[in-house]
Amino acid sequence: MHLYIKNMVCNRCILVVQQELQKLDIDSCNVSLGEVKTHNDIPKDKLELLENNLAALGFEILDNSRQQLVEKIKNIIIQQVHHVEDEEHHNFSEILSRALHKDYSYLSSLFSDVEGITIEKYIINQKIEKVKELIIYNRLNLSEIAYQLGYSSVAHLSNQFKKVTGLTPSHFKQLGEKKRNPIDKV
Repeated sequence: MHLYIKNMVCNRCILVVQQELQKLDIDSCNVSLGEVKTHNDIPKDKLELLENNLAALGFEILDNSRQQLVEKIKNIIIQQVHHVEDEEHHNFSEILSRALHKDYSYLSSLFSDVEGITIEKYIINQKIEKVKELIIYNRLNLSEIAYQLGYSSVAHLSNQFKKVTGLTPSHFKQLGEKKRNPIDKV
């Protein structure tokens, strides 16, 4: 059985979902961002319990194929922005098309219809949250952050940061962690 779960955005989310599966004695063979694969079908009563338990933790089992595909798009973007430190900066349209075996224009249109924003805006929002995280941890300077996230320059990063947050990166740094958003709320 294959389940798609909304709002799984990090390794901690995977761990929480695995724990819920174990509590209900549901044998999973693979739990990854947004997906659970089980060896066998889950009985209806256990599936309802799992759905309720996950909902109480902020997750949602998706049964609509359009929502499932949008969640896959989100998970790929989150993975690329927050968890991949790659020297090569790839084009998101190519990454999404290749990973999902669909034309990017279809994915873009679907995403906009379901989410009410463009994929590009979603990517920018995720990148800005990553910038906030890196600024707060103070391990990289703005030039290194711009390079890591594939911005053409510090000026481009700063302009986009201000457009999204209303603050310059330096002003944000002075405010500290008060202005960060959870990844699943971006």
